[in-house]
Amino acid sequence: MPSATPELISPRSPRVLAARRLARRNFRGKERLFLAEGPQAVREAAGHQDTLVELFATVEAAERYADIIGEARAAGARIHLADEQVVADISTTVTPQGLVGICRFLDTPFARILAARPRLVAVLAHVRDPGNAGTVLRCADAAGAEAVVLTDASVDLYNPKAVRASVGSLFHLPVAVGVPVEEAVAGLRDAGVRILAADGAGTDDLDDELDKGTMGGPTAWVFGNEAWGLPEETRALADAVVRVPIHGKAESLNLATAAAVCLYASARAQRASGGCRSVTES
Repeated sequence: MPSATPELISPRSPRVLAARRLARRNFRGKERLFLAEGPQAVREAAGHQDTLVELFATVEAAERYADIIGEARAAGARIHLADEQVVADISTTVTPQGLVGICRFLDTPFARILAARPRLVAVLAHVRDPGNAGTVLRCADAAGAEAVVLTDASVDLYNPKAVRASVGSLFHLPVAVGVPVEEAVAGLRDAGVRILAADGAGTDDLDDELDKGTMGGPTAWVFGNEAWGLPEETRALADAVVRVPIHGKAESLNLATAAAVCLYASARAQRASGGCRSVTES
């Protein structure tokens, strides 16, 4: 059982100050470390080999989530019982859940993703909102995508809001970061992947693509900024620019919803007879 007395009680402790700095992108990049908050993210980090470095927990959280503390300890993480205010100071959320982990960067070299011959990929080009980025990552994971690529014009993958929005999916699938969009498209196309740009002003309709049976092969979806979509030069790189049809009176779909529709459309087409895969394959 954990001690009833927290060992870290000062927000000015060197360990606490070092953890707090990871809320800033330049320090995350320098240390190649990021924050994972809450029981879901910490559990996923503990289960991902050589990822969880340290864990700060309030006494109450350590007792409530004793199984997670055990998993973190078994993973080799240093456990710090901390005062509630100390954990709150490290946390970037309004209502901290009492657990904050420090994790090593997880990004995968783009060349390794290509070598694996992926069949469904989400490319985040010009996505600036961290919540959107994390949610699209979660959608890609749920749809069975093999990889996610964030271009050099997109938000930092390890922004605390992006990590929270991924709800643990960050730890589930390979993610390449900082790849120029031209390089991403060229590499995926050379690997036999069809490039589809998702855009509300697209010339091709998603329903028509499904009806034509063109979506059963390896596919990468390119998603842009929610406010202004994809630049013309990025759309021009794609094999097709596809819009999600709006059958009702809604003006548009938000980025995460559109991404979910597109990725699941590909997943369904790919597991159909003659498609290239099943999303339930092991």
